[in-house]
Amino acid sequence: MLTVVQASAAILADIGRQPTERVSLLDSLGRVLANPVASPISLPPWDNSAMDGYAVRGADVEHAASEHPVRLRVIESVAAGAFPALTVTAGSATRIMTGAPVPGGADTVIRVEDTDDGREHVVIRDGRDAFRNVRPRGEDVRAGTVVCQSGTTVKPADVGILAAIGCAEVEVYRLPRVAILGSGDELVPIEQFEEVRAGRRIVSSNNYALHALVRAAGGIPIDLGIAPDDPAALADHVKRADGCDLLLTTAGVSVGEFDYTRQALERLGASMKFWKVRMRPGAPLAFGSVSGMPWIGLPGNPVSTMVTFELFVRPAIRKMLGHQHLFRRTVPVILEESVVTGPRLTHFLRAVVHLDSDRVARARLTGPQGSSILSSMSLANALLVVPEDQPRTEAGETLNALLLGDDIGASEYLVL
Repeated sequence: MLTVVQASAAILADIGRQPTERVSLLDSLGRVLANPVASPISLPPWDNSAMDGYAVRGADVEHAASEHPVRLRVIESVAAGAFPALTVTAGSATRIMTGAPVPGGADTVIRVEDTDDGREHVVIRDGRDAFRNVRPRGEDVRAGTVVCQSGTTVKPADVGILAAIGCAEVEVYRLPRVAILGSGDELVPIEQFEEVRAGRRIVSSNNYALHALVRAAGGIPIDLGIAPDDPAALADHVKRADGCDLLLTTAGVSVGEFDYTRQALERLGASMKFWKVRMRPGAPLAFGSVSGMPWIGLPGNPVSTMVTFELFVRPAIRKMLGHQHLFRRTVPVILEESVVTGPRLTHFLRAVVHLDSDRVARARLTGPQGSSILSSMSLANALLVVPEDQPRTEAGETLNALLLGDDIGASEYLVL
């Protein structure tokens, strides 16, 4: 059996980035740029005012004070969107609004609060703004500067700056189409819940959970349905994945009498790199390819499916999307209870991590850790990582936790 790190490395070594496509700027949020984007213009495109006030010469007003005000002639008013027609000379001023181009001759904008807001003449009562409040051309971005590097995950602020430089479309990595196939004679879709009520079947929760996980990771889920425990039927379902970029199967990769997934894929000429990992839950994990498409065979138990997705599938999807950071954040946490594990495997336990009053991360288990207990995963915001050589960890000791989100430090109040 491979270690978790070895299995992850083996999968990622065989996963490549997606082809690229051009999308509109408003559709680029959260996507990864395939190419750097340089600005064709300088920002701001001209010297402009940082204040509502008066554009003047600093030398005229630097000694102004309430007891010695300076009176200047107002030669014009310039609103944002307009351009000055006159040059500021000694003894003159231009009334100006925030963002408007600064007229020639001016090197200062006096804020309106330090004036009498005059229209023909203005009285300056404070010189504190002398030689200030002018935003020079190119202060933010100079023409030719790369504003977003390749590999950037587009954030709202990136959308803003790309719009400012006139970038209506960007080149990004295409979203991977991820095929999801459940298998098992006991499984039905949620539309057949009456079979569940009657005690004859169970809902294939893995199909639904994986659909959500793939979407959350940035992929496009393609549901292949639920295949019965029959190699030929499984193979027929797998064929429906034609045109997809990654195949996920659940169940059928262990050593049970009716675990047919590997057999079905072998019928289609699939190759297999490995099929077991030194971990719990999730040891029966398979990886290979079928018809040139990467295939990850996940375990059938619901928690095992979700844990192995987080550790192996999510990073693979993120690599396909072009992300540079593939893995969840890991943080040290102090245990609030003792933790005892069984076999010498790396254990991933469902846990709740929170920050105490001193902003120290602490963790407790969500309850029973059986691999079929869906509620334990629903309650968890982290996976507690217990090394295989550490069968018992006492309360107060430290372990690493793989965070499943970014909300452990969130608060209902603003904390500064």
